[in-house]
Amino acid sequence: MFSLTQTIGISGVAKRELVPFTIAFVIAEMFYKLGSFALECLAFLATWYLLSYVFDRLVSLERS
Repeated sequence: MFSLTQTIGISGVAKRELVPFTIAFVIAEMFYKLGSFALECLAFLATWYLLSYVFDRLVSLERS
């Protein structure tokens, strides 16, 4: 995350990751009841990564 903020700035990170982060956070809060903070954290991060990838692909398709 530090490298990303150094490369594109805080406002760029906010524009790029705010929507996937928020959706992943809501999904994790509503559905991930794994009984372990570590497992729920890993599930949240995996969800965020997947949603970020999907949003990035959608944006790149929209631009071309």
